[in-house]
Amino acid sequence: MKKIKILIPVFNDWQSLFKFLENINNEVLNLDAEFSIIVVNDASTEVTPEINLNLNNIKFIQVINMKENRGHARCIAAGLKYIFENEEFDYVIPMDGDGEDRPEEIRDFIDSLNYNPDKAIVGERIKRSEGMFFKFSYFVHKIITFTFTGESIKYGNYTCLPKSIVEKMINEKATWSSFSGSLAKVAKDRAIVSSERGTRYFGPSKMSFKNLIVHSLSIISVFKINVLIRSILFLLVYMFLIHQNITAIMLTPIILVVALIASVLIVSERENLDEQNNSLSNILNIEKIKL
Repeated sequence: MKKIKILIPVFNDWQSLFKFLENINNEVLNLDAEFSIIVVNDASTEVTPEINLNLNNIKFIQVINMKENRGHARCIAAGLKYIFENEEFDYVIPMDGDGEDRPEEIRDFIDSLNYNPDKAIVGERIKRSEGMFFKFSYFVHKIITFTFTGESIKYGNYTCLPKSIVEKMINEKATWSSFSGSLAKVAKDRAIVSSERGTRYFGPSKMSFKNLIVHSLSIISVFKINVLIRSILFLLVYMFLIHQNITAIMLTPIILVVALIASVLIVSERENLDEQNNSLSNILNIEKIKL
């Protein structure tokens, strides 16, 4: 029987997490796999409530309490490293614990494993739940990412990773900055399941416009060499086309591309394999909850 670890980062959002755990428990019933859950508590400022739920379909839950807040992506990176070094497993499914990654789609990932046992399986977004402005901004993000990197990345954390891919992820410095960008780098041959972005169980979405920009730049920076090459080619061709009619307006695309290059180079400094290798030193304690 396949051993699957569901990896969930959380910061204070305990109400959503508990509802999420109940929904996972219901959805994995009768699936041919053994499920355990690893929760990475990113130094929440709210006291962790006692988990008192009837979750008979889950083998156990571990809560890894971190000393310092490091952010969502780095919690996942640390969680992957912890699981690889300390747990027996065949696959890891990283998920947001607020309802935006829908537990009912776990079945689709498990079904896909029958045909793609050695591939990373990604939940490609076919529908989102945010407002029109955010959807448009996300569409622009995808266009810019593909234009400057050549990578079409239509997925987030919600994936199913075999052990071999987990090993590659924890040895790739980009994982410390961008989960989806790193996965696109280490696993070119990926399987796809359709995924709808759900709505949060409680409270508004935490993906603001500012966070989307940082998220986009973090992905693009993984492929900074591609960005530099494509940007230089664009600038050369563009300058050739406008060199006889240069105006302030005509210079705008050049300024924007140069700003993108600078931003990508700055954000790429977030990638750090040493910090990733030492991420488990940030663990305060681990609570294992038998169910």
